[in-house]
Amino acid sequence: MTTDAAPRTYLMCRPTHFAVTYRINPWMDPAAPYDNALAVRQWETLRQTFLDLGHTVELIEPLAGLPDMVFAANGATVVDGTVLAVQFRDAERADEAPAYRAWFESRGFEVHDAKHTNEGEGDILLAGDVLLAGTGFRTAHAAHAQAQEVFGRPVITLQLVDPAYYHLDTALCVLDDRTVAYLPEAFSPGSQAVLRRLFPDAVHATATDAAVLGLNAVSDGRTVVLPVQATALTAALRERGYETVGVDLSELRKAGGGPKCCTLEVRS
Repeated sequence: MTTDAAPRTYLMCRPTHFAVTYRINPWMDPAAPYDNALAVRQWETLRQTFLDLGHTVELIEPLAGLPDMVFAANGATVVDGTVLAVQFRDAERADEAPAYRAWFESRGFEVHDAKHTNEGEGDILLAGDVLLAGTGFRTAHAAHAQAQEVFGRPVITLQLVDPAYYHLDTALCVLDDRTVAYLPEAFSPGSQAVLRRLFPDAVHATATDAAVLGLNAVSDGRTVVLPVQATALTAALRERGYETVGVDLSELRKAGGGPKCCTLEVRS
C-alpha cells in the first residue's frame, strides 16, 4: 500500500439538473421516483470529503438538459497534463463532451479529439505506469489504441461482460500504483487471467458490494472514498491498511453512478 498520498486535483459537476428521465444502463428506471435535492446534498458531502482529505476540487458549470453531467469521470481522461476528449455512445449524453473539452481548453490543456467512442475515466484508468481500459459496453476497443498513442503508456484491454457493470470504474478501483480491487465475474475469463497476473495481491469484491457500486470508489493511495453500503469491501480494505471514508450516494446510484463517476482526476 502507498503510504504517502499526494494531494490530488479533481473535477466535479454539481448535480443541479440531475434527473432520471431516460434509460441507458440497467440501473436507470425513468418510472421510479428520484430526489434532486437529496442528490445535491449527497454530492456536496462527497465534495467536502475530498476537501477534508486535502485535495483540490475544481468545478465545471452544470448545463440544463444534461442530467448525467454530474458524472464528471466520463468527461475526459487526463494524464501528464494531456487530455483525451470523449465521444459518448448515447445521444442523451453527447452534448457533455464539448462542455468538458471547452473547460480543459480554457485552462490551457493540450486536448486530443476522440476518434472513437470513448467515455473517459469511466473506462480508462491509470494504474501505475499502465492504463487499464475497459470495453464491451461503452468504450470502443479502437479507443484503447488511441489512448496508447496520446499518452505514450501501455494499455491493457479488459473485456467487461456484465451489463450492470457497463464501465470499468463500476467493476474495478485502482487502489494505488501497485494494486486494485475488482469483481472477477464482471470480466471475461481472459481478462480475469490478465488481472490475476498483473495484480496478484488484488482485493476481490463480493457481488453484494459491487451491487451497491462499492467498486466505484476514489483512492488517493492511502484513503479510499467508497459507498458506505459496501461493508465487506470496507473491511477488506482496512485489513490491507487503507483508510476508508464511507459516503452515501444512493440517489445518484439510481442513474448508475457512485463516488468515482462523480470524480475526474486532473493529472497535470
